Amino acid sequence: MQIGVCTWTFGPLGLEQVASRLQRLGFDGVELLGELPLNPSEVRAILQSHGLRLFSLTPANVDLAHPDPARRLEALDYYHRLLDFAAEAGGPLVSCHGAVGRFAPLATQSQEWAWLVEGVGQICSHARALGLTVVFEVLNRYETHLVHTAQEALALLSQVGQPNLKVLLDTYHMNIEEASLPAAIRQAGPHLGLFHLADSNRRGIGEGHTDFAEIWAALQEVGYTGPLILEATAPGPNPFTPVKGAGYLETLEADLSKSLRRLRARAQ
Repeated sequence: MQIGVCTWTFGPLGLEQVASRLQRLGFDGVELLGELPLNPSEVRAILQSHGLRLFSLTPANVDLAHPDPARRLEALDYYHRLLDFAAEAGGPLVSCHGAVGRFAPLATQSQEWAWLVEGVGQICSHARALGLTVVFEVLNRYETHLVHTAQEALALLSQVGQPNLKVLLDTYHMNIEEASLPAAIRQAGPHLGLFHLADSNRRGIGEGHTDFAEIWAALQEVGYTGPLILEATAPGPNPFTPVKGAGYLETLEADLSKSLRRLRARAQ
């Protein structure tokens, strides 16, 4: 079992600092926020020097389904550059998702769904030419107005029709949207390409009420062998801002350390 951490949860810390902390904690790799002012060779060198793998890239907040064609083209250009970065950085998974912070359509839901299908299709075509896999992240209704459940993600995959498109499920979002987290995992089945972990309150594993024993069993049942990515944050009023006052890093690292021990124990 390979276990990583989303780097954005460390706030303004540079990649070298984050990598050093994750190496000390015993993690295997990272999911990198695609906004770093580093080139792919620098990323590879930093991670390799700390014994870490680059599992995946998560995107900046762009809008593939915006009614303004210029905004959609801007989003596509960003994703094409992110894919090119990924190819040079060693071929990690590249995730995409709906615009975070937009909770309702500006045109119609059906029209924006069609734009999303078109945009993700173009992303997947570019990714295929580079030998890359794309994972679409399912977010909750308080973050985006498109694709909230595993069922909706599978509908997107079906309409895009590209073999290199998979689903990214996240227990924090699933806790809000899914009637049953294990059932959603089973529904995704072989289409599950990446899995994010955080407890019901977006803390580390065991700090909320999510039943991770059931989740672990479902992941084993569907044969998921990809990395597990922790995307936990410390308590605070703004879920989109990782740094939440004094003691944030200490709380985050304590949660990550306990989460890692719990995950390793389940793998034995």
